[in-house]
Amino acid sequence: MSKDKQFVTEITPQGEDFSRWYIDVIKKADLMDYSPVRGCIVFKPDGYEIWEHIKDELDRRFKETGHRNAYFPLFIPESFFQKEKEHVEGFNPELPWVTEAGGEKLEERLAIRPTSETMIGHMYSKWIQSYRDLPVMINQWANVVRWEKRTLPFLRTSEFLWQEGHTAHETEEEARHETMQMLDIYCDFVENYLAIPVIKGQKTPSEKFAGAVDTYSIEAMMKDGRAVQAGTSHYMGTNFSKAFEIEYLNRDNTLEFAHTTSWGVSTRLIGSLIMVHGDDRGLVLPPKVAPTQVIMVPIGPPKTWESVVARTDELYRELKSAGVRVRVDDNTDVRPGWKFNEYEMRGVPVRLEIGPRDMENGVCVLVSRITGEKKVIEQANLVEEVKAMLDQVHQEMYDRAKEFRQEHFYSVDTLDEMKESMEEKRGFTLAGWCGSEACEDTVKQETGATSRNIPFEPAEHKKTCLVCGEEANHTVLFARAY
Repeated sequence: MSKDKQFVTEITPQGEDFSRWYIDVIKKADLMDYSPVRGCIVFKPDGYEIWEHIKDELDRRFKETGHRNAYFPLFIPESFFQKEKEHVEGFNPELPWVTEAGGEKLEERLAIRPTSETMIGHMYSKWIQSYRDLPVMINQWANVVRWEKRTLPFLRTSEFLWQEGHTAHETEEEARHETMQMLDIYCDFVENYLAIPVIKGQKTPSEKFAGAVDTYSIEAMMKDGRAVQAGTSHYMGTNFSKAFEIEYLNRDNTLEFAHTTSWGVSTRLIGSLIMVHGDDRGLVLPPKVAPTQVIMVPIGPPKTWESVVARTDELYRELKSAGVRVRVDDNTDVRPGWKFNEYEMRGVPVRLEIGPRDMENGVCVLVSRITGEKKVIEQANLVEEVKAMLDQVHQEMYDRAKEFRQEHFYSVDTLDEMKESMEEKRGFTLAGWCGSEACEDTVKQETGATSRNIPFEPAEHKKTCLVCGEEANHTVLFARAY
């Protein structure tokens, strides 16, 4: 067996073991490594650069809508969590505590930040005194810790990276507008930047964020049919304002509690895009976040090698000056075929090949990672053709992911139908729900699926609850999830 063929077999096929495929891919693509601390990973440069591109684009969008960045402490006093009972109950099982520092026992335990509502609520109570101080619109890029029992790199780790936005407003109307605006920003970003189709909707009461009035989410389908919550936005009402005394003098000179929101996405987006787009050859990276968008591979015998590399370098500079993230692999220790497999496995969206005959004809060859299509282009049109192929790759990735979701999207009327669907198929299921927590819990216990959200625009409106048969008050998206 050739070295080229042998290389590909080092990735477990998705159909054989999807979880093993996922671990194989992120390790072979050199995105991360395991740390000596349970549940924590090391982001290697390619993995972290994907996050940097996500961060940069979202940060730009946040600032366009009037948000500013700040930073709050990693350590949170235990007493802060006691002020909002529902919040602490929701996070208590996952909280790691600092009990000693400097060789002495602390008078009050400090939690390592699982989320920052409590700390930010405390600070907002100091900063907000009048309606003139509102709105406060702050975002934080940070790390958080939740001591997960079961971990999976990028998707669920004990420590992860994220952004968390926290805003305070005069009125419920303003706060709710903010909540939905941020959900729309997440949806647009995930679909148009990561090429992942999502379903927007509202979480059921049992699945909402601890301490929120309403929680909204975008849900994405992985290639094993499971769901990932790709982003959430929460209307907190005055719950945290009352707990942390975020009061202000309104325009009538009377005290009112501010209406607050919070919203966030995390590095689980990296895991999501791997599971949505990857194939048996490895990663398939969306062009807009790929660390390398174009890999250039010069080809030729020794007698023409220097001239081919020299021309490759000229084209490299042309692409780089046009803002394309491009690399040249002129390593002579391995064959071109090995390089092709290597960069396909790493998910590079476009490969550019150039040899002596191409130089004579003033052309080069572009190869799409998503389709394998080869396109001979004029070197004079290089930048235009490369950017067009990058756009084409993005669109084809989105279309494929949406088609896969449509093929694995089911509608059921009864619990027995859902059981059968979950046992024999993979994917999302749409069903009616009366609104009873008992019926929702029955679905979870009987099928292993949870309610993902109540879609804003369901494919159909269900009339009866799948469990009790009573009138359905909601049409709900159910799925097994990460």
